[in-house]
Amino acid sequence: MDDMDWALLRELQADARLSFSELSRRVHLSPPSVAERVRRLEESGVITGYHAHVDLTRAGRTVVALIRMSCYGTRCILHDPAVAGWPEILEIHRITGDACSVLKVAAGSIGAFEGVIDRLAPYGQPSSTMVLSSPLNWQPVTPLASPNPAPRPR
Repeated sequence: MDDMDWALLRELQADARLSFSELSRRVHLSPPSVAERVRRLEESGVITGYHAHVDLTRAGRTVVALIRMSCYGTRCILHDPAVAGWPEILEIHRITGDACSVLKVAAGSIGAFEGVIDRLAPYGQPSSTMVLSSPLNWQPVTPLASPNPAPRPR
């Protein structure tokens, strides 16, 4: 990926609804070139989709938690694709350490959250941590710093 690809990603992450015309104006590249680059970013899997950021509280999901699951073998939630379809589960991450996964869950009430915990129990040991606030809820992806920065002139 070059600097122009990152410029396109920066703009699309800020507003994925930009037209190719507006996007081309912002990055100083012709609309056909912008369309071709965006198409390549999509085909290569760099851009995986276009989404709206949703305020969970305003959408009625007032209880947000991270749940660590300690489960292994055939009953592990990582082997049951149906779990990913539960409406309260927003993310599933396979992890290292003494647990197999961490789930981000958003429920409409403590009672509904308790129901999620009850549904998870047959898969293994759930351990939850309630999210009180999210000072950084989302951040755009930017280029990583070079591992070997150029030496400074003396």
